[in-house]
Amino acid sequence: MTRRTGYIPALHFGWLAPAYDPVMMFLMRERFFKHLLIQRADIRPGHTVLDLACGTATLTIMIKRSQPSATVIGIDGDEGILAIARRKTQRSGCELRLDKGFATALPYPEESFDRVLTSLAMHHLTSEDKRLAMKEIKRVLRRTGWLHIADFGPPIGVYARAIALLLRRLEPVEDNYRGMLPVMMQEVGLVDVNATDKVATVFGTLYLYQGVKPA
Repeated sequence: MTRRTGYIPALHFGWLAPAYDPVMMFLMRERFFKHLLIQRADIRPGHTVLDLACGTATLTIMIKRSQPSATVIGIDGDEGILAIARRKTQRSGCELRLDKGFATALPYPEESFDRVLTSLAMHHLTSEDKRLAMKEIKRVLRRTGWLHIADFGPPIGVYARAIALLLRRLEPVEDNYRGMLPVMMQEVGLVDVNATDKVATVFGTLYLYQGVKPA
């Protein structure tokens, strides 16, 4: 989810977009780690929540169902994926908003959100764009608002290290493997940054990170 010509769509190739949901469901333990991400976010009634790089809106819909009185917005830069997301949202009956936009230039005023959640998006970005995205997230977070990230981190175990060799060929994921996401969160001024959970998947070790915008 980047504004540059190096944009990497879901599953790396745009033509694979229709396969995104089955891959996520069966290979990435999607429901498990996304429920865990929502649990860590502790979304309260009246909160305004952004699902950054929402993809097909699975997480967006789950957020809304977990806290129906929250205002939930999903944003993604991939129009093909957003078309799938809009159809899913309509079928779900959930009242939420889906916007087109990029993590490096979010189309929202300062201090718009109590929570920003993002799942399996940061590893698509270059180092420069990761840092730009972190700055944008901090800008749109309200004071004492939380950022929650689910993404690849340092691989744990022989299998995860082996699959990391493949992902390095496909994605700009090296920052994730070096444990740089929490460092970048701290660099933009988020505090209480930590990894709350680690989840083993077919494509490697997912980490759940969180950090708060100071008051």
